[in-house]
Amino acid sequence: MQKGKYQLPISQRVYLIAILKGMLVTARHFLRNVLRPGQMPTINYPEVKRKYSPRFRGLQILTVKENGDIRCTACMLCATACPATCIHITAAEHPDPKVEKYPAEFNIDMLRCVFCGMCEEACPVDAIRMGPTYELANFDRSDFIFTKEELVKHGNHTVSQVKHH
Repeated sequence: MQKGKYQLPISQRVYLIAILKGMLVTARHFLRNVLRPGQMPTINYPEVKRKYSPRFRGLQILTVKENGDIRCTACMLCATACPATCIHITAAEHPDPKVEKYPAEFNIDMLRCVFCGMCEEACPVDAIRMGPTYELANFDRSDFIFTKEELVKHGNHTVSQVKHH
């Protein structure tokens, strides 16, 4: 051993001790759950759903105006603010001459999204919100790219749930 070089204590150099400690913790949790199943921290999902805080940021939704048009003005601020670059917007000229533009295409790649809420904060017209929905499961990667229509549909679904419950 060289002078001045730090060497780990024997308890940290021998991995068998750490392995045994880990096995004891696992055995203790296993026995506690087997002997007292009523105290297991388990939720019977999907029959029982977890209650989340009102500040919970779930799947994005697009809001609509009273006349049914999408509130989004295709200003691209949400796509610019997104750190994961998961929002893709294609702007088009609106048929109504009073409205400058609208999103002809509005897609969010949910596999890239980090649910940070920056898009919601950047939107000046409150067109995109982080909804209360957190269920996100599919079998195909292409099903995780949500289109404008799907984002509006999720918004209507969550609004109807909130009104009835």
